[in-house]
Amino acid sequence: MKKTRKFGLLMPISSLPSAEGIGTLGEEAYRFVDFLCAAGGSVWQVLPLNPTNYGDSPYQSCSSDALNYYFIDLFALVKDGLLKKNEIKLSELSDIPRRVNYGKQFTNKIALLRKAYSRFDGGEEFKRFVEKGDYADFAVFMALKAKFEHASWTEWEEPYRTYDKAVADKFASENKSEVLFWQFTQFIFLKQWNALKGYANARGVSIMGDIPLYVAYDSVEVWNYGSKLFRMDENRNPAGVAGCPPDAFTEDGQLWGNPVYDWEKMAADGYGWWNRRIAGCLKLYDILRIDHFRGFDRYYEVPPEEQTARHGSWRDGPKEKLFEDKLDFKIVAEDLGVIDDGVRRLMRNVGYPGMKVLVFAFDGRYDNEHKPSNYTNNFVCYTGTHDNMPIRQYIDDLNEYERGVYTADLLRECAAFGITADLTNSETMCRTVIRLAFASVADTVIIPYWDVLAMGGEARMNLPSTVSDKNWSWRFVKEDFSEDSLNFLSDEAQNTDRVNKNQNRNDTTVTVKS
Repeated sequence: MKKTRKFGLLMPISSLPSAEGIGTLGEEAYRFVDFLCAAGGSVWQVLPLNPTNYGDSPYQSCSSDALNYYFIDLFALVKDGLLKKNEIKLSELSDIPRRVNYGKQFTNKIALLRKAYSRFDGGEEFKRFVEKGDYADFAVFMALKAKFEHASWTEWEEPYRTYDKAVADKFASENKSEVLFWQFTQFIFLKQWNALKGYANARGVSIMGDIPLYVAYDSVEVWNYGSKLFRMDENRNPAGVAGCPPDAFTEDGQLWGNPVYDWEKMAADGYGWWNRRIAGCLKLYDILRIDHFRGFDRYYEVPPEEQTARHGSWRDGPKEKLFEDKLDFKIVAEDLGVIDDGVRRLMRNVGYPGMKVLVFAFDGRYDNEHKPSNYTNNFVCYTGTHDNMPIRQYIDDLNEYERGVYTADLLRECAAFGITADLTNSETMCRTVIRLAFASVADTVIIPYWDVLAMGGEARMNLPSTVSDKNWSWRFVKEDFSEDSLNFLSDEAQNTDRVNKNQNRNDTTVTVKS
């Protein structure tokens, strides 16, 4: 990545304001680009765009490359003549302004997309899209899920449970309309996404995408490839599942349950599946963040019968071999968690920027690598990630002793960077932490928007290793994008030389709430 000082915002598509019950690729996404430009920002980080699956998590998707049809903007389909405005009954898509109701999306948004598809005449562009075959397996997989009432592939009848290309092709031929519907969702998503990305890029904004290291067990990849890619037993059950070991935050560790890769078999064809996956993502995004990057060095595997992650073991990943021809790719490596000499060696050898997170920084340890005074520039500095509690919640939850340590540490770091710390209350402390991120030597700073607004626990995006309707559901409203927030970000960008050089604030058309 070009080494220029820049800043961006973490804003999941699902969290954008929208009348449709979930953020979409429509008008509010364009307004967000305008807001980011007006503040001087040049990076928009999103969470994975894959369809959500178990627990509504984009990190547990039914496909590693398919795209989330919930994000399709229905009002754009009205303009395309595929829906009528009075057919979009907003009460059937949303019931709480600040939360996504995934049940309503599953039931009612898909029904509207089916209605739009019934009026879609295809044409040569769609024909070429289908013939290219990028989403063919996904479309068949979803059509089979519909046939078997959305059950996991492990519960399908034979001959469909065991993937066979001839059987899949015959099914696709006999269920052409259903298969083409799922192709249609991908075609429309990409049409809307490419228009939005083009709008952002023209204004100097790069989009940073995100991919999980693993895929879900109930996914097209596991169904299709099985033991060709994953460590499976003779019954196509996982021979081991992914997680991370116990630490200071979780005494049982984290049991994710994803099947782990068979890296030896993947190496036999030069990691072809991973090469195609990364290449596809870099067509979709300008920058790619890879989650749990440490798993390429060594990954933590738990026996499938275990109920916690306490009794797992470390196994070797592909290390640098997977990235030997990708060293100039625009990749950010999420190098958090259990970091040892092997991970540090991998990070040095690939040269990708890692991550520093200020939620972890102020614990009284002078050698804490998340303290800005200990950074080099080849990092992306975050106040927090989608898996962390918002800064304000973190501060508010500290006991008296912990808050004293936190405050003393924060004051020392601010003094080192010539920042006046405002400790009046939790909100002003949040802004002090953000100012410290901007002042750091890290090339890129990313601020989750809930931290810009000093929101508390209500805005937490995800609590790892839990399943809850509070996870992945937080949404912003139009009033959250205020003149105060814009001015705060703009001032910090100006003061720390992080202004988007390709976009002047006065060139935007953004309207913000005062």
